[in-house]
Amino acid sequence: MFLKIFILVLFFAVMIGVGIYCHKSTSNVQGFVLGDRNVGSWLTAFAFGTSYFSAVIFVGYAGQFGWKYGIASTWIGIGNAVIGSLLAWRLLGRRTRLMTQYLKSATMPDFFGARFNSSALKVAASVIVFVFLVPYTASLYNGLSRLFGMSFNIDYTWCVLGMAVLTGIYVLVGGYMATAINDFIQGMIMLVGIVAVIIAVLNGNGGFTASIEKLSAIPAETAPALHGAFTSFFGPEPIYLLGVVLLTSLGTWGLPQMVGKFYAIRDENAIKKGTFISTFFAIIVAGGCYFLGGFGRLYGDVIEYGANGKPIFDSIVPSMLQTLPDLMIGVVIILVLSASMSTLSSLVLTSGSTPTLDIIKPAMSKSGKEMSEKSQLLSIRLLVLFFIAVSSVLAIIQAKSSVTFIAQLMGISWGALAGAFLAPFLWGLYWKKTTKASVWASFICGILIMCGCMYCTFTHKTFISPYFTSPINAGVLAMLLGLVIVPIVSAFTRVHDKENVEKMFGCYEKTVTVRAMTSLMEEEKKD
Repeated sequence: MFLKIFILVLFFAVMIGVGIYCHKSTSNVQGFVLGDRNVGSWLTAFAFGTSYFSAVIFVGYAGQFGWKYGIASTWIGIGNAVIGSLLAWRLLGRRTRLMTQYLKSATMPDFFGARFNSSALKVAASVIVFVFLVPYTASLYNGLSRLFGMSFNIDYTWCVLGMAVLTGIYVLVGGYMATAINDFIQGMIMLVGIVAVIIAVLNGNGGFTASIEKLSAIPAETAPALHGAFTSFFGPEPIYLLGVVLLTSLGTWGLPQMVGKFYAIRDENAIKKGTFISTFFAIIVAGGCYFLGGFGRLYGDVIEYGANGKPIFDSIVPSMLQTLPDLMIGVVIILVLSASMSTLSSLVLTSGSTPTLDIIKPAMSKSGKEMSEKSQLLSIRLLVLFFIAVSSVLAIIQAKSSVTFIAQLMGISWGALAGAFLAPFLWGLYWKKTTKASVWASFICGILIMCGCMYCTFTHKTFISPYFTSPINAGVLAMLLGLVIVPIVSAFTRVHDKENVEKMFGCYEKTVTVRAMTSLMEEEKKD
């Protein structure tokens, strides 16, 4: 117990120390929200990765999908690395950095407002961000409750409050830079921790080969004729597995707290390095989490079950860790705490800055009262506190409600945000003919689909078909429909202020001077 407490106290001290160290970078809004757009490759890549993977992944998703699909759930981690990290950096990184700098936008709603010359779009996007990031944030706390209860016998309420207070301190004091540096430290812990946990769990079952043999002997309820279903290439339900891969991978392209990392990156070199680092991080952390969860069925006799006889998914991974040595449990606690706090800090910073910069500040300007830098910073900090408080209370209430597993809350939030934002953001970066009407259509479509799914979930009704009753599959439907709706609506509506749009896209064509080591001149190529 002393060892576990010492590790925990040391972790807390480092996080707060980083916040105090970075306080000097928070003297203005750009510094507090974006680190003055001067964040290097390692910090940005780790900030992207740690915001991506939280306790929701390690405890909720890994447990749930590992139980359902076995070793094939590793494909989710691979999809996260290739689609959610590699392609996201390649397709969005450079264009997002250039366009948002030209538009002087610091948030995703601000991008929509400036790109499509619509303050109404900016306000609508801000409301969507604030509303749907609350349940996402609440879901982050849940992964800690069972682990802390297992290790320290601490009530869930105190776990939530402790994590909220600590995260609030270093975000409020140090802003984006404190978040980025702490994300780097937490990311290193996650890399080492997940590898150590996998090795320990496999050794506890006689090694990799013995674990695979045990898993292959367990029949799948959904595919009883498929022998060794949980060790097969695509698992017992490949179509449902594909839905999870798409939502958790492609969905990141429309999440404001993820895309916002590209706003702050320093330069071209940082983007190139960050692409590689972020992809490597995702392979190890996401691939490792889902691979670990794939062995959950080996613990079917010790996990918790609900009154309906079905497993409580959030209990699977903690049950796998109960037999580990105290030192390893300490590592796991710091691993999950790191994963949760890194994502939480990113979410609260996004949610605190968005209403201030996209709603409050423009409203005051219209009334003839300009909002000073000091007032903006105060507003952002107060909203960060408000957001942490609301999500904490929701997390505590949710723990005692009928919503019993993490993935449900996260799936609804991811689906709504990605369904509304992914298509117009992507098309808006690449296609000049994207119209304001098409953005509204995407917003409405994404939100209606996820609200319909949420209503049917809580009333136990079927949404469209049994396949789309799951928030995961409904979220995929929202994203894919958005990608189709935006070009179709744009084809039947017109772009206003074409001259201004041409100027926006001119930022991609601007001539810059680079060193010969970076780019060879055409004359040299001909020689």
